Amino acid sequence: MSNIVVVGAQWGDEGKGKIVDLLTEHAQIVVRFQGGNNAGHTLVVNGKKTVLHLIPSGILHAGKTCVIGTGVVLDPAVLMKEIDALKTQGLLGDPAQLLISEQAHVIFPWHKHLDALREKARGGQAIGTTGRGIGPCYEDKVARRGIRVR
Repeated sequence: MSNIVVVGAQWGDEGKGKIVDLLTEHAQIVVRFQGGNNAGHTLVVNGKKTVLHLIPSGILHAGKTCVIGTGVVLDPAVLMKEIDALKTQGLLGDPAQLLISEQAHVIFPWHKHLDALREKARGGQAIGTTGRGIGPCYEDKVARRGIRVR
């Protein structure tokens, strides 16, 4: 079985989600291997617009297994909102269609709060964080103090 990897080599917003969507018809499994809910993938399938932040875009295609991998940092509220929205659209009828690594780290409210406080403290030197706690969660992961899905 061959593998195709799509990686952004710029500063985000390169259209990775659209490329993955185009390649999905040739795939059995679509994996998101890193990142958080700081970016969105907007897809229009059969005239219906869907915006995903965590769940791989392959979820919109029948018979595909989607995996949220170990390197992803998950905000549980965002994940549940996406799952509910997909179910409302009649998608994700089979729970086995979406697999989540037990090793993925969880974003907690304190990660978001820390993100916002640090950004405010930088004043004119702010980095433009999305404030979603992704950086602080990755810090905890690297420092081996983060909390995982399991």
